[in-house]
Amino acid sequence: MRTWMCLICGWIYDEETGVPEEGIAPGTLWEDVPPNWVCPECGARKEDFEMIQV
Repeated sequence: MRTWMCLICGWIYDEETGVPEEGIAPGTLWEDVPPNWVCPECGARKEDFEMIQV
């Protein structure tokens, strides 16, 4: 599984844990996150995230 970081605020999306409180189940791949989803911290769009190595 991969990890993505918001380039605006640094919030981390981990595919393994998802964001259940936002309706994104654990194990949800980044490609399967809805295109209109935004960062829960700052409201940045998916295009403002970059895959990172952890």
